[in-house]
Amino acid sequence: MPPHKRRSYTAEYKVEAAHRVIDSGRTISEVARELGIDAGMLSVWVKDERRRITAAEVHGDKPLEAAERAELLRLRGQVAELEKDNAFLVKASAYFAAMQKNRPGSL
Repeated sequence: MPPHKRRSYTAEYKVEAAHRVIDSGRTISEVARELGIDAGMLSVWVKDERRRITAAEVHGDKPLEAAERAELLRLRGQVAELEKDNAFLVKASAYFAAMQKNRPGSL
């Protein structure tokens, strides 16, 4: 059997994976197989998410619905893309400013 590659997962991925079990009523092993991850690891994520949901309810907070979580993930992705665009524009600006200074007849 080949050695397992160590992977790290974002908090959002863990929550989404846990909710695939919690919201659908499917088994942990079924969802783990579908996602290609270890069932024991998914089990921990599900327990953690159930604890967070319970803690939120104790304090009167309502956890995000599936549609709200999906929208949050979409918006985070959009922000990440905008940050990449901004970084590119900063570099391009610096490049063109440097090129302007190197032109003959410039100050």
